[in-house]
Amino acid sequence: MAKKNTDKVVFHQIKVLDAGAKGVSVAKAPDGKVVFIPNVVPGDVVDVQTFKKRKAYYEGKAIHFHEYSEHRVEPVCEHFGVCGGCKWQNMKYNQQLYYKQNEVLNHLQRIGKIELPEFEPILGSEKQFFYRNKMEFSFSNSRWLTEAEIGSTEDLGNRNALGFHIPKMWDKILDINKCHLQEDPSNAIRNEVRDFANEHGLTFFNPKAHEGLLRTLMLRTASTGEIMVLIQFFENDKANRELLLDHLYEKFPQITSLQYVVNNKANDTLYDTDIKLYKGRDYILEEMEGLKFSINAKSFYQTNSDQAYELYKITRDFAGLTGNEIVYDLYTGTGTIAQFVSKKAKKVIGVESVPDAIKDAKANAVRNEITNCEFFVGDMKVVFNDDFIAQHGHPDVIITDPPRDGMHKDVIEQIMKIAPEKVVYVSCNSATQARDLALMDEKYKVARVRPVDMFPQTHHVENVVLLERRKDF
Repeated sequence: MAKKNTDKVVFHQIKVLDAGAKGVSVAKAPDGKVVFIPNVVPGDVVDVQTFKKRKAYYEGKAIHFHEYSEHRVEPVCEHFGVCGGCKWQNMKYNQQLYYKQNEVLNHLQRIGKIELPEFEPILGSEKQFFYRNKMEFSFSNSRWLTEAEIGSTEDLGNRNALGFHIPKMWDKILDINKCHLQEDPSNAIRNEVRDFANEHGLTFFNPKAHEGLLRTLMLRTASTGEIMVLIQFFENDKANRELLLDHLYEKFPQITSLQYVVNNKANDTLYDTDIKLYKGRDYILEEMEGLKFSINAKSFYQTNSDQAYELYKITRDFAGLTGNEIVYDLYTGTGTIAQFVSKKAKKVIGVESVPDAIKDAKANAVRNEITNCEFFVGDMKVVFNDDFIAQHGHPDVIITDPPRDGMHKDVIEQIMKIAPEKVVYVSCNSATQARDLALMDEKYKVARVRPVDMFPQTHHVENVVLLERRKDF
C-alpha cells in the first residue's frame, strides 16, 4: 500500500474526497490520517508523495493520476499550479460554489452550534475571470525558476521578474506573463513596465540585500474605466524614476492617476508612506447606483466591484429599511455600505478606526449630496459606548462588516446591551463570524443566511447573516 521513498512516503490510488481550507483538497491515507494535496479536485484518484508528516495529517503532492474527477476542467492560466492565486481554477465553477456554501454551513454549525434557517443559495459571480479591481505585483532580481531551468546547463540570462510571490517563499517572485484576474490594460501595463525597465537597465529589488530601484507595482481599475498606477521605488533615483513614469504616461494616456512612493523601509506596506502624485489626480472614481466613490492609493474597497454591488444589495435587503430607522454601520471603511443604504434610512452613523478612510467617506458623502450620513473615527471597542449612542441615537439596525478576525468581544457585548431590532453581519471569514453569532445567540436568532462569491477560482467566500432580536428581549 505504501513504500518508503528515501525519508518520504508514497500512497497509491488515493481518492480525493473533499475541498479543504485554503484551497487545498483532502484525502485519507491508508492509516486513516488526513492528507492535504494542492492542485487536485475532489473525485481525482492519485498517487501522493508526502513531504510533511504531522501527528494527525500529511501534506503531499499528486505525482500520478489514475482517474480524473468529473468536476475537473482545464485551467485557462499558463501560471496555474505554480502561482498560488487561483487554486480552484481546475474545478468547475458550480462545484466551487458548492464547496464555498458548504464551508459556510459547516462553520456556522460546527463552530456556532446555533439554530439555523435554510440557507439561501450562494450568489455566484457573473464574471469568473478578470473581476478584480486591484492587483499588486512585486519586482525581484532573482525570479523563480522552473525545475527544467534549475536542471539546465544553459545560461538563464536575465533573472528579473515582475509578478507574484511563490507561496511560502517571501524572496521568490514568479514572473507573470498574463494574469486572468484584472481586466486589460492591466497585463499590458505590467508587461510594459517590466520590459521598459529591462531595456533601460533599471534595477529590480533584491529582497535579501535590500537594494534595487523597483520594488512594487499596484494597479487599480474602476467600472467607470478609470485607472490608477502606483510604482513603489526602493531607491530615490529621480532621473530613472521620471524616465519610467514619463514613458508609462505617454504609452497609456488613459491612466487617470499615476503615483509613486519612495520606500526604503524593511517592509513594502504603503499605509505609513508619503505617496506622491505624478500625473492626473490622486484618486479614481467608482460608481454604484448613481453614487460616486473616490478611491485613493490607500483606500479599502471591495476588490470585485460588480459583486460588491450584489453584496450591498443583499445587505440592504436583509436590513429591511423603511426610511424611519437609525442605522449604525460598524467598520464602515470609506462608508460605501452606509451611503448605499442611506436613501432608505432616517440616519446612518458610520464608525471606522482608519482616519484616511473616514476622510474619504465624508468627501464621498459631499460628492453624492448625502446629508443623513455621519462618520466618526475611533477604535470600535472604545468609541462604540453608551455616551456615543446617547449622542447619536439608539440604532434600530446595526450593519457590521468587520475584518477577518471578526468583532471584538466588547463590541459584541455593547450590541447585546443596546439590543437593536436587527443586526446584519457581513463577513469575509465565516469561522470568526460563527464564533460571534454563538456569543449573540442568547438574544438573537439567525433569520437569514446568504453566502456571496466575491472571488471565483479561489476558496474565499463572503457571507451575509440577518440576526433578529428574540421576542422575549
